[in-house]
Amino acid sequence: MAITIRVGNEANKKLVTLEMDIRKSLSGDLMIFDHGDIDIVLSTQQNKVIAFPKEVISDYVYGAQNRLFTFLRKRGVVIPESIQAGSFYGSFEATMETPANEDMSAAKLTLVNISNFITEERPYFESTEAIISMTDDEFIDPDKEDSTELGEVPQEVSQGSLRKGFVRDPYAMNYLYTI
Repeated sequence: MAITIRVGNEANKKLVTLEMDIRKSLSGDLMIFDHGDIDIVLSTQQNKVIAFPKEVISDYVYGAQNRLFTFLRKRGVVIPESIQAGSFYGSFEATMETPANEDMSAAKLTLVNISNFITEERPYFESTEAIISMTDDEFIDPDKEDSTELGEVPQEVSQGSLRKGFVRDPYAMNYLYTI
């Protein structure tokens, strides 16, 4: 879904169109679901950016949150000392900078920067999804060289790695160690 925002005052108005998977909550917060590892919430009422893990909390999620807030910090969108763990398990949050120019909106500038971050990260998480999909395809539909048809393996008297009658218990041969 495309959204169009206006940045600047009436005389110096710029139109920016962003292609993002974004929804508005009942409280008016903007929820962005484009990233592969994290969900980003832009709260205009609290003047905060919050990053939540999508499914599982892992090093990948922490890395994505760290890259997001480093990206926003380097562009001067968030206050560096306000970056901290959130009240929800695995979340991070930061307070947005207040623009010196009253005609500028911190939320709009942050939204544009979040869109730039997601565009920069998109090849990374799309390649990760492609690798996972490829591995699933290898298990579901393997190549001819990686599989055998039913009845293709010749029968033998002794087959496989488990030998019948061989004891594999660690205490099975303890009578050899008695004094």
